[in-house]
Amino acid sequence: MSRSPVLITTAAPSADDQLARRRRKYVVMMACRIPCLVLAGLTAHVWWLALAFLAVSVPLPWAAVLIANDVPARRTERVNRFRSPRRALTRSAGEGGQGVGK
Repeated sequence: MSRSPVLITTAAPSADDQLARRRRKYVVMMACRIPCLVLAGLTAHVWWLALAFLAVSVPLPWAAVLIANDVPARRTERVNRFRSPRRALTRSAGEGGQGVGK
């Protein structure tokens, strides 16, 4: 007998949980844009470094929106599902002898 917990549902996380997770990702990505813009301003005397910071900060809003609007895919996991002892007995009894259609 397995000691892992039995999964009783295959339901996805709630819509509120998914929205909170996606909102958090968006905020983190947009928060990364602010330091890039500040660093670009502070390093304006080194044009190539300022340009690099700007180049990083330009696609961040686009990527943040794409990631925030993406609904997570269902995970495929091997789970411990509940199996009725009655069904297990019926199945094992049918394997040994002549079944219907054999």
